Amino acid sequence: MTATHPVDLRTGRSVWQARSAPPVQHGRLDGDKRTDVLIIGAGISGALTADALSDAGFGVCIVDRRGPVQGSTPASTALLQYEIDTPLITLSARIGVRRAERIWRRSKLALDALRERSTALGIKADQEDRQSLYLSGNTLNAAALAREAHARRRAGFEVAYLTAPDVSSGYGIRRRAALLSFGNLAADPRRLAIGFLRAAVERGARVFAPESIDRVVPDARSVRAITTEGVVIRARWVIFATGYELAKGVPRLGHDIASTYVIATRPQTRRIWRDACFIWEASDPYLYVRSTADGRVICGGEDESFADEERRDALLPAKTIRLQTKLAQLLPGIDARAEFAWCGSFGTSRTGTPSIGAVPGLPHCFAVLGFGGNGITFSMMAAQLLRAALTGTGDTDSDLFSFHRRW
Repeated sequence: MTATHPVDLRTGRSVWQARSAPPVQHGRLDGDKRTDVLIIGAGISGALTADALSDAGFGVCIVDRRGPVQGSTPASTALLQYEIDTPLITLSARIGVRRAERIWRRSKLALDALRERSTALGIKADQEDRQSLYLSGNTLNAAALAREAHARRRAGFEVAYLTAPDVSSGYGIRRRAALLSFGNLAADPRRLAIGFLRAAVERGARVFAPESIDRVVPDARSVRAITTEGVVIRARWVIFATGYELAKGVPRLGHDIASTYVIATRPQTRRIWRDACFIWEASDPYLYVRSTADGRVICGGEDESFADEERRDALLPAKTIRLQTKLAQLLPGIDARAEFAWCGSFGTSRTGTPSIGAVPGLPHCFAVLGFGGNGITFSMMAAQLLRAALTGTGDTDSDLFSFHRRW
């Protein structure tokens, strides 16, 4: 038995895997270990948390049953936005205006911190600031988008409401109103995660892979994590950063696993739309589009609510064709033929918000369920919240994401 539910997280070859990336120093466990913090998972969540905690002076060990950045991170499309999947007006109706505004503001702070931290560390992952075009759809029509714009301005966000003629003349997309927002970020998610892992390793963090944790056993002052081969890592704290492989014993709180599909075209720099902004829809399910630094177009969506890997993978050819068709319809000037196609697991939640913090019933254990369309932004938020928890400084927003909350 392992401490997580193993999942085949992705199939196909993502566009990020076609590029070389710097290595992350790692090796196998050669005996029992002691550390301040054990992070289970060496993807983007584990990488950002390892950077934050090693920077705070903690001894850090990271284990992963595959290897560094070999899970779902390379399948990410990395539209790094502060805007969460659930519109502000919808979230306000569910959990109250005050809480909803705090969550949206914290998401913006986390994205800004991710940009600033990667710059400070000198990470080269094709980071570029991007605007975001949020198109009307079956979730929010034009009138509802106007209300959403008002709600966002009330919360302190700069946003522009564009009528359908504005969108048509500016972006070539017909019969859709939109919100234009600012300050989002594009990146290569694989290189981004590797950059943060390497920064942590330079401070003394140790990465062990491939290694699987069989079980964790808390006691009065620490936790023993026991591998499938019987090696023991004793830590003051354990952090589950296992992404879409759910850790056993961690409450789901409405989080679940689904499937998504993505294509990437050949480079076509001259055909990229105005400002190379992100494009996504106020629809369920929604289509999302971005370009890469070398002018490829990435288009994702066609989500399915199930997590069965065989069913997911069997749909990839048909989903590829549908994504090509939808991309060509949305942006007729683009050559929509796929050069890369992949599918993978991703996390959803009832409110589009993550769960981060101490695990009820597991002393000294914390978890990151950064589920929703803002996974990497939520991962940065998790790194900030966990640093505050372990250093004892506290965080005024921790209640919004706690496993003890009731919404």
